[in-house]
Amino acid sequence: MAKKSFAELINSPGMPVLVDFFADWCGPCKTMAPILEQVAAQHQGKLKIIKVDVDRNPAAAQQFRVQSIPTLILFHKGQPVWRQAGAVPAAQLTQAVQPFLS
Repeated sequence: MAKKSFAELINSPGMPVLVDFFADWCGPCKTMAPILEQVAAQHQGKLKIIKVDVDRNPAAAQQFRVQSIPTLILFHKGQPVWRQAGAVPAAQLTQAVQPFLS
């Protein structure tokens, strides 16, 4: 299977895409990992979550002006519709994505 570009990943038809901009060395990013897994499990088949390592993908981080990590950006039909810098509780994250779930 060919590797998809970032633009292709966030343009998922009919399904919002939550992008987690993170780094392996970032403590709050590690805190977010189980929260993202929980939200992914709750919304399986309705929400796509992708992780972008800012050290390995600086262009994607620059494109969306990610200045601190973790930064979460929710894309709906390829457009950013919600953004949060810093760790987010599962309940707040669920509340943010809910309006965009089909």
